[in-house]
Amino acid sequence: MISHLTLGTNNLTAAIDFYDQLLQPLHAKKVAKTEQVVFYAFKDSGTKLAITQPHNGELATSGNGTMLALRVTTQTLVETVYNLALSLGAQCEGKPGERDNGAYFAAYFRDLDTNKLVVFHRADTVKR
Repeated sequence: MISHLTLGTNNLTAAIDFYDQLLQPLHAKKVAKTEQVVFYAFKDSGTKLAITQPHNGELATSGNGTMLALRVTTQTLVETVYNLALSLGAQCEGKPGERDNGAYFAAYFRDLDTNKLVVFHRADTVKR
């Protein structure tokens, strides 16, 4: 049903470098790129991630209450992606750990354009 999710950037070159590296442990592949937008596809998912400069030419801003959630298969992968994000210049929004009385394990960060992301693992959301 959902074709793609879009995050804005003010520096597409830097964003592509960030997301190419960040999404590598998740086996995402770049499937399309223009001078304004790049799309990533994820294995076993029809939903893509788009990173774009705003079409109206104004600055990209992060949304209050907006967050992209990336589901992974292990707690170790949560820590790997979170640590990679910070090493690439992301800002911590919540270190890896259990959330909601142990219901899931997650870490939160903001990308180079302050878009908020969470990478999480929950036992009942492992690939079926």
